[in-house]
Amino acid sequence: MAYCPVLLVFILAFVCVSTEDEPVPSQMTKAERIQLREEARSMFYHAYDAYMDNAYPADELMPLSCKGRWRGVTPSRGDMDDVLGNFSLTLVDSLDTLVVMGDFSEFNRAVRLVLRDVSFDHDIIVSVFETNIRMLGGLLSAHVLATALRSEVPILRWYDGQLLALAADLGRRLLPAFNTSTGIPHGRVNLRHGLRGLSESRETCTACAGTMILEMAALSRLTGDPVFEQKAHRAMDRLWMIRHRTSDLMGTVINIHSGDWVRKDSGVGAGIDSYYEYCLKAYILLGDEKYLARFTRHYNAVMKYISRPPVMLAVHMHRPHLQSRNFMDALLAFWPGLQVLLGDVRPAVETHEMLYQVMQRHTFIPEAFTSDLQVHWGQHPLRPEFLESTYFLHRATGDDHYLHVGKSVLRALQRHTRVPCGYAAVNDVRTRVHEDRMDSFVLAETFKYLYMLFGEDRDLPVHLEDYVLTTEAHFLPLALATDGLDSTLALNIDDQDEDKYVKTCPSTWSLEASSVRRPLRTLLGGAGRPPARPRPLTDPRQLLALADMGISVLTLPDGRVQLLYTVATAKSSKEASEGMTFMREMSKWNTLSDTENGVVAAGVATSERVLAAGPAHFGRQVTGGERLRGVPLLAEPPEACSALANAPALAGMFGVARRGQCTFAQKARNLQAAGARLAIVLDNIDGTSYGSTALFAMSGDGIDDIQIPTVFLFSQEADHLLDRMKSDPEMVVSVGELESLKRLESCSEGACEALLQPAGAPPHAPPHAHTFDHLKSVLSQLVAQFELSLAGEEAGEEAAEPCADGDSSDLYVTKTKFVNDESRAEALHNNCSGEGSCAGTTEDSQGDEGAQGQGEGDDEGF
Repeated sequence: MAYCPVLLVFILAFVCVSTEDEPVPSQMTKAERIQLREEARSMFYHAYDAYMDNAYPADELMPLSCKGRWRGVTPSRGDMDDVLGNFSLTLVDSLDTLVVMGDFSEFNRAVRLVLRDVSFDHDIIVSVFETNIRMLGGLLSAHVLATALRSEVPILRWYDGQLLALAADLGRRLLPAFNTSTGIPHGRVNLRHGLRGLSESRETCTACAGTMILEMAALSRLTGDPVFEQKAHRAMDRLWMIRHRTSDLMGTVINIHSGDWVRKDSGVGAGIDSYYEYCLKAYILLGDEKYLARFTRHYNAVMKYISRPPVMLAVHMHRPHLQSRNFMDALLAFWPGLQVLLGDVRPAVETHEMLYQVMQRHTFIPEAFTSDLQVHWGQHPLRPEFLESTYFLHRATGDDHYLHVGKSVLRALQRHTRVPCGYAAVNDVRTRVHEDRMDSFVLAETFKYLYMLFGEDRDLPVHLEDYVLTTEAHFLPLALATDGLDSTLALNIDDQDEDKYVKTCPSTWSLEASSVRRPLRTLLGGAGRPPARPRPLTDPRQLLALADMGISVLTLPDGRVQLLYTVATAKSSKEASEGMTFMREMSKWNTLSDTENGVVAAGVATSERVLAAGPAHFGRQVTGGERLRGVPLLAEPPEACSALANAPALAGMFGVARRGQCTFAQKARNLQAAGARLAIVLDNIDGTSYGSTALFAMSGDGIDDIQIPTVFLFSQEADHLLDRMKSDPEMVVSVGELESLKRLESCSEGACEALLQPAGAPPHAPPHAHTFDHLKSVLSQLVAQFELSLAGEEAGEEAAEPCADGDSSDLYVTKTKFVNDESRAEALHNNCSGEGSCAGTTEDSQGDEGAQGQGEGDDEGF
């Protein structure tokens, strides 16, 4: 396929943040750490005793009712009850936590109770995934630890593998789930009758199918029966085969019979999380390098497409540059811990800090939250993932900050979830109303990680470096890599990609975690401010990814960032296609409204007009109906980057400064020092206006010492203000939210209409129509020369013939491509308007074509 030498240029601005160190929290004393460790222990026993006294042998405790939850007896909660099997779930899941606490006497009693009371011969349909990680993992971990401690703890010398026999019985009851044509297991199974009554079962999640290998392989190697490991390997192999071959991403829901994707959104949270986790941990536990190679491919894809530091936003696996939803779920909190295990600490610190900001805003991390850290789903079932990552980051960095984070979690749990009968889940973090629910993972993971965080290695009766922790925090010994039967030798795996793997070392950054957290707090705006929408473009991994796609990054003298796209410099045709897709998306971003960009427009009202203005992510925010009134006065020197010569005159005034030479924050700081009550920054780029340029919010510089409000005016609005100041030096202006100012009572008959439209634009044209019309006219020519084959990304799918060629007078933006009038009509005629169904590639080249569009963001000097 031949590519024409297309040059596409966008000028954008990105956040520039300070790298100054944050104030270091006081180092936690040994006495305080011990006190918190013991408080974590008492929290565990408060919950454990409440379960044993009021619920056992039921699966779970209902802490508000103070009674047990039984399958088929307690009112059904629908699919949530698939975790229940009337097999004393909470006790089995928490057996190894008793060992971590060093309570061998209670561990001995609990093991005897399990052997006496637990049976799996029930006509009950259970979740294969949950039963595997909680029950099978709990039994195997308790068996491993009891065996290891038997010679040192006299009270355990009677133990002789009874838990392993119980685990093998459960494993055999799970095996029928793997009887599918693909090897991908059913999501549910009947403990007594296998697949009876489940003939309609068709779908399962990626995590459900891909989170079996650790427990199943351990069961095989401990019992000598290879069938469990073989089944789990086959499922993992099939999942790898159906990944998207272009992006290396996975979807979230699969048809178990055909292997087709049912849901193609790809993230690192619910539905997919522990599949990625088990790819890496399968290598660690079993020593099978194919899993490391696979994880490396997946990890690179996640960091390329999903990671938008510090947030992690799901994308379409087949269109990885397109975001599939605007919220994140709490399960992704495990990801920083997995990155620590890999050795990529810096992004782990970034994502963890984002999650900590969410927690500080809402006391707990809600089940789902938006990209601006607001609540999407308010539930909080006392999940352990954030504590898990906190624990691993503390072990990796030795930074006491993470002890203080753990202390905050502990205090929140004690203050808001402790009830007389255990700990109750939070139904909504905004109201903190309780829910009659205490999942088994609260005892198995939440309190375990909390205790281990404050404890030291010598406090634990097991050597942590000898084990890998499963997704349910159960202990499996690393000795399994060489002990027992290596059932992978019996497998006939046909994976033609295996010989194409390139083994690479993970990125290990030498850093102080605090130097990463501080700029993130500025970027996120702290616990009480909205976050900045744009992100810094300083990570060398991001720059390298852009370079591979043929996109060069240049910093202009005025501080803006210019993106140059040249097909000839792309690493491959695939990367060139992704580069064009990326640039198209940037053009789409440039057309978004202020609200879609996450910016609440400010306004400056003169006696004639209301001028639209950009807000700041520092200083006091003027919100709601609040309006500030004052007389504007130009600073001397105009850029306000040094001490101001007219400081006495600026006292009590609205200080006005020109953009350039220093940061927005420094200008505001100097105006504040001169006594100004508010800062107005004027653009120094000719011709910009709110009607033709995307609004942005000015970022801070990491020093939170600015108290006065600050707003930004583009050059056309700035010229109007300066003209009015010149004609009336004593003119009083009002500053507030744009929508509020537009409703000023003194405005009438459109006299105070905001300056939103470019000259000659229709009265109700979209704010950015002028810029986008120009961009469309250029891209319409590019489409005829360079039609991208998006449909061809699907594995094995042949690209269809292009539906359009030639020039285009108008351009439509669809989900998949740009389509002109003529080709759109032809597409409808030929029924080729489906998603990606008519994308093709033309080799017709008529020379270089370029386009230049301009957007704004938060950058240095800006």
